[in-house]
Amino acid sequence: MATDVSPQVVVGAAVVRDGRVLAARRTTPPEAAGRWEFPGGKVDEGESDDAALVRELAEELGVRVRVVRWLAGEQSVGPGGRYRLRVAVVRLEAGEPEATEHDRLRWLDPARLDEVDWLDGDRPFLDELSALAPTLDP
Repeated sequence: MATDVSPQVVVGAAVVRDGRVLAARRTTPPEAAGRWEFPGGKVDEGESDDAALVRELAEELGVRVRVVRWLAGEQSVGPGGRYRLRVAVVRLEAGEPEATEHDRLRWLDPARLDEVDWLDGDRPFLDELSALAPTLDP
């Protein structure tokens, strides 16, 4: 008898600074290596999406962030759609992003977001983010 398992929620961060958006290049798994994403990770049981994103960026990039707003919708990602990706716009509160789990970081102007090869699950968020990014700086 098969059991219905809800997809695991993963969260990504569109870090915006000076009107530009941070992209991170993956190194693993092999099928994603060399492609770009919004940094983030899995939401632990009992953890809010906001708290997970703050925790993940501290672990992955060594920064402290504040969630500004969530972008519309979510995407089915991963093998068999086992994850549901949600993306938030975040503001840096402390620290400078360092690539510890990625091999490269890049700040992109909203008009040039398509210059990198984004993971398929991240692509649907680019239009909304491009429209919002210039208005999100303090």
